Amino acid sequence: MHYAALASGSKGNCHALSEGGRTLLIDAGISLLQIRRRMEILGLDSGTVRALALTHEHSDHIGAVGVILRNTDWAILATAATRIAVERIQGITISPSRWIEVEAGRPSDWCGWRLLPFALPHDAEDPVAYRIEAGGTAAAVVTDLGHPTALVADHLQDLDLLVLEANHDVDMLREGDYPPQLKARILSRVGHLSNAAMADLLGRALSSRLKQVVLAHLSESNNDPGLARFAAEEILRGTAVALHVAHQREPLAITPAVA
Repeated sequence: MHYAALASGSKGNCHALSEGGRTLLIDAGISLLQIRRRMEILGLDSGTVRALALTHEHSDHIGAVGVILRNTDWAILATAATRIAVERIQGITISPSRWIEVEAGRPSDWCGWRLLPFALPHDAEDPVAYRIEAGGTAAAVVTDLGHPTALVADHLQDLDLLVLEANHDVDMLREGDYPPQLKARILSRVGHLSNAAMADLLGRALSSRLKQVVLAHLSESNNDPGLARFAAEEILRGTAVALHVAHQREPLAITPAVA
């Protein structure tokens, strides 16, 4: 399985997983033009994209959905509640012929891949993360959660690749210039994962199988890649796990995600 973070951060998120000549995108918070451009930069063929899986309806995850519906034939995977929320927010209709319903806790088959959405604690209608198994590789993309839960940790066992949110450093956020209400929302149990909380969850996901970790959804205002990396390195010390940090503006490819 090949993995790429096309964009990751508060201004737009999009992840690409490829195997067997087909690509699944997770979220589309950057433009369709940028999705194609960044795939090209990484040497990936945007013509292999077959579907877009949505995690939730916040703008930095769904910004390109309307354009994608008009200009591609990609299927849209989403829970029923997320589909309704996206349609309301963007003023669009996702045709039943384009929509593949997914449900948290219910595995499904997509083109021979096993997809398992699972619930997250986040302030959205029905937020999910995705565990994907294809070509003998197990990967998970887990961002936009306010705190680690036992359910999330359970779904991160025996992975080869883990993409995990490291949104903020608590001290930077508290001392920064965000309005108090926004700080409270980010720090809440349905907000975003701090570096310390990320490290806690990473420790619970660590196994002899894990080979690659990507830190994602870093805040440009309230985090520093060095701080996020240090928190993860403390957990990964003594292991052979390769650690990467995804960025907002520069795409990152791990090709292949697992040798």
